[in-house]
Amino acid sequence: MAETEPTQYTIPPRIKDMPERMRPREFVRSVGVRNAPDETLLALVLRSGAQGKNVTELARQLLSDHGSLTELAKASEAELLKYKGMGPTKAQVLLAALEVARRLSDEIIPDRPTVRTPGDVAGIMRETVRTLDKEIFWVLAVDAKNRLKGLPATVSEGLLDASLVHAREVFRPAIQMGSAAVILVHNHPSGDPTPSSEDVRLTRKMVESGKVVDIRVLDHVILGRASHRGEPDFFSMRESGMVSFD
Repeated sequence: MAETEPTQYTIPPRIKDMPERMRPREFVRSVGVRNAPDETLLALVLRSGAQGKNVTELARQLLSDHGSLTELAKASEAELLKYKGMGPTKAQVLLAALEVARRLSDEIIPDRPTVRTPGDVAGIMRETVRTLDKEIFWVLAVDAKNRLKGLPATVSEGLLDASLVHAREVFRPAIQMGSAAVILVHNHPSGDPTPSSEDVRLTRKMVESGKVVDIRVLDHVILGRASHRGEPDFFSMRESGMVSFD
């Protein structure tokens, strides 16, 4: 018996040609907003598609290209305008809706850690660096009240080199999260948090770059490992006075 081709389910090019129960508005009305898939909710926000591509197809393409709503929220207006059927107004509405969702997430997580001292930074990162055998450079993005805006963002892995750590990678997480300032963090697998000359040079470079994008660098904290002599397992560039952050 000859094998049959699998059935291909396609979305009609026009919403009005879809079964009524599958149209975004009707579908959400029947299952409820909380039970609707991402692409259907996105289609409701977008409202319309383009000639030959209905709004559900446009929503599905956006999610497919970006992988998730979180990644889609990072897209710029210019990137969205490349999609057929996406004009300036629609792009702004979409970005506004995603920004509202992000701000709501901020509001419903009141226990975000507040980072006021190098010890606070060490407390947040200590378990992460405890077993690492290579240097990793992170950025902690904070708001105007010094509360973390999100998880530590990894910028580079391997031996730190100021010429290879680019400001755009350091400040990108802060810009995306609308942060007021950042704290630079990296570890010394040797266990000794004493900064190298390269660490100092990198810190100065990032402080100056931060002034250009109007995002303050509050500190650069280097993490080592606790010693039996009771010495601190971290080093603060700000507290040491080796670098001016003002």
